[in-house]
Amino acid sequence: MRNGTSPELRPFTSDNSRESSSLTVLIPVRDDWAALSRLLIAADDELAGKYSDVSVLVVDDCSERRFAESGVEFGPFVNFEKVSVLELKRNLGHQRAISLGLTYVDANVDTSIVLVMDGDGEDRPNEAVRLVDRCRELGNSKIIFAGRTRRSEGFLFRAFYFVYKLLYRILTGRNYHVGNFSAIPAKFLSRLSVISEGWNHYASSVLKARIPFEEIETVRGNRLDGRSKMSFTSLVIHGLSAISVHSEVVGVRMLYATLSLTMVSLILVAVVVGIRLFTEMAVPGWATYVTAFLAVILLQSVTLSFFFSFIVLSGRENATFLPERDYHYFIAGELTIFERRRAGALNA
Repeated sequence: MRNGTSPELRPFTSDNSRESSSLTVLIPVRDDWAALSRLLIAADDELAGKYSDVSVLVVDDCSERRFAESGVEFGPFVNFEKVSVLELKRNLGHQRAISLGLTYVDANVDTSIVLVMDGDGEDRPNEAVRLVDRCRELGNSKIIFAGRTRRSEGFLFRAFYFVYKLLYRILTGRNYHVGNFSAIPAKFLSRLSVISEGWNHYASSVLKARIPFEEIETVRGNRLDGRSKMSFTSLVIHGLSAISVHSEVVGVRMLYATLSLTMVSLILVAVVVGIRLFTEMAVPGWATYVTAFLAVILLQSVTLSFFFSFIVLSGRENATFLPERDYHYFIAGELTIFERRRAGALNA
């Protein structure tokens, strides 16, 4: 390492103390060490002189090549007090890595604000400063999310993203403009640690839990190194995960839709029967076919109504993953990569 120390993997422990007013940067990563190295240098330069106590916790989502095997070096840093890697035992995906990281910080790190950002550079450090500053302006009373005013992806991605936001609005009744990039006051970490929906999607779980938040407009940056490893299938799964957080609301809305379809079918059947019996407009045989068709729609609507009712009920009964209770099962240990006090002692 550049500071002359060799990182050691410490066993996982739990310490629930929190006293300081420091900033912790939480970054989920999987096999993106080169981009992360460049991001940390840029973030260190951007944060220099603005905050007195900044640490970085990288959540390694079980990379194929762990940091020690990657050959990438981090640092030296001017502003960071500590940079460490929290190694997970298995690959879980970014959303679950964030959930585990936030719960770990709540239990073990003395901090006042947690800044969540991606490690590829698309969450720009200068925008991160705006999020943290706004959080402090509000007295750490709200989570501050980065709202996207302009994206750097291609036309096809933006088109599918528009469709996804439209479906999200229709199915959940909420608008969706935010992602992982956010500044979280530490007092909300204990609430996030008991939100099981955070296991599927961090931002949507904040919306569902009704934790106070605010959006500020930001511009998405470009990757600092390499290409995105997220496939179209992964993007679809990511979108469905966000919607699944509101499964009860989705179930109720779909129940309303199927009941409405049932009522329309019944009304149309009554209209067909009325035309057949009380008017001369009927064409021989048409009433039978139309009524049979509407009967099929009616039967399917009733079946779907029962199905969505059971979805809502099962969603309220199932025992799900609880971050505060279960997170430690997935943590292998914490790897300290850079620590200013240790570096200073060795250079003395």
